[in-house]
Amino acid sequence: MWTLPRALDVAKDRTLTPPTLCSKFPHKLAQRKLEKLVLGLSGAPQQCRAIAATRIRVLWLLQFLLTTHRKKVPVYRSYEILEVLQDGSSVKRAVVLGLEFAKVALEDLATRTANECIAADEETHQVVAQRNLPPAKRAIKRIFQIAYDEDSSLRRAELLRSHGFGVISVLNNEAAKVLLESVEDYDLFIVGHAAPEKCRTELVNWLKTNYPRVKVLALNPPHQPLPNADYNALESDPDGWLAFVTERLAKCASAR
Repeated sequence: MWTLPRALDVAKDRTLTPPTLCSKFPHKLAQRKLEKLVLGLSGAPQQCRAIAATRIRVLWLLQFLLTTHRKKVPVYRSYEILEVLQDGSSVKRAVVLGLEFAKVALEDLATRTANECIAADEETHQVVAQRNLPPAKRAIKRIFQIAYDEDSSLRRAELLRSHGFGVISVLNNEAAKVLLESVEDYDLFIVGHAAPEKCRTELVNWLKTNYPRVKVLALNPPHQPLPNADYNALESDPDGWLAFVTERLAKCASAR
């Protein structure tokens, strides 16, 4: 999968000639446009070729960003940075592109106010991170959901919130790791069903390594449980897995 760090590495690689650089571009239409520029370099002086090659690298990276954004890769979506005022209303403090930048902007805002701060997907309004939680919200059981399709993510988050849980939702493993690289308090992880078993297993292993005290519930297609998860349930049985989540988290609360 192409990511921005990988694209940057390729764009900065001075050992790649312009034709080779074009051939590495993951989007064929943009690749053909860049190849036309390369054809115009033949016979040009060395200095002109060097300038043109630099321009091609810049165009290559811009094309990558544009086509990636259109495909709405979750880590490079737009996020609102919100401050929740004492009266419960929220004020938009910034809109940033990219989950990494959203995390930095959120942490910066949290250092400048005692109010609750939220990062939310600009399109779906799903909360992806919180800071300065008030006491009432800190008492709520918090669930971190990793989904692989947006519709399922929205439905599960709404269902869990309607039963009194706090929910953080992200799409795909990469987004989850960006937010979870600094350890935070969660009561349960839920891993969605709409990804290959290898992808979901890799994430569960990462969660067990980095959050060994937090249980993982895998929501699965029929006959595809994840052996490394603490619990498995059918994604198609929301009543069943919701009852399990409610019972499990109630037991954790009484045990403390």
